[in-house]
Amino acid sequence: MRMTAANRIAGAPISWGVCEVPGWGYQLSPARVLAQMREVGLAATEFGPDGFLPADPAALAAVLGEHHLTAVGGFTPTVLHVPGHDPLPAVARLLESYAATGAGTLVLSADSGRAGYDARPELDEQGWRLLLANLDRVAALAAGRGVRAVLHPHVGTMVEKPKEVERVLDGSAIALCLDTGHLYIGGGDPAELTRQAPDRIAHTHLKDVDGTVAAKVRAGRITYTDGVRQAMYRPLGRGDIDFAAILGHLDRSGYTGWHVLEQDTILTEEPRGEGPITDVRISADHVRHLLAD
Repeated sequence: MRMTAANRIAGAPISWGVCEVPGWGYQLSPARVLAQMREVGLAATEFGPDGFLPADPAALAAVLGEHHLTAVGGFTPTVLHVPGHDPLPAVARLLESYAATGAGTLVLSADSGRAGYDARPELDEQGWRLLLANLDRVAALAAGRGVRAVLHPHVGTMVEKPKEVERVLDGSAIALCLDTGHLYIGGGDPAELTRQAPDRIAHTHLKDVDGTVAAKVRAGRITYTDGVRQAMYRPLGRGDIDFAAILGHLDRSGYTGWHVLEQDTILTEEPRGEGPITDVRISADHVRHLLAD
């Protein structure tokens, strides 16, 4: 099958409330999440947090095959700024699963070393030099295994705000994961970044955001986690992000990567009825409509 933009739409378990943060909320089973991804017509999935899918590479490939889903890769929080801590051995072990499933994208975040995303330390110059050097080291390691490493700017990590993203673009060769929601909450303009640096964008996480709630998080009036609880993330087309501009810039630049739908969600119990799939369906339909224009 020819890989058009419309069949490069993937899902992520976080849209079903499955998250790496301890105590995040009720965690749905892989069987329900993966079956609903296929029900919505998604072509692929990111792996989700450790423990969600099998750790054994062959078992992981088998589970994805049962649900007729391609493996994209996964979101991997990685400490990159701490002297004496080498991130490469853990990344090398993780890449064994990529080889078994044919996944091609390692989505790094510059983990703060703290639990959750509600607070982070500030980096000094030594920390920045080490972070940038480790980004290039990880990217080179992944490339040697046939995998593209990308950095995911993310609220509550060491790379969140526009000036921090700019420093990565200037000081490292790594490509970016354009997470529209996190860039917006961090104070950036994802459409403008897409226009200015399309050659550095190799992966996308498409999130829509309620700007009023995001402003409270940005100002420190509520935590990031509280923002998620207050429905800061919306189905695509129901928030304040200009996806027509973003997808248009990507199309004109010749982007051929995945469009991963994400709507960070916190569940308190097993959903009655459809649950999160309702919003995922809205998002998938919206992206298909924009890609068809």
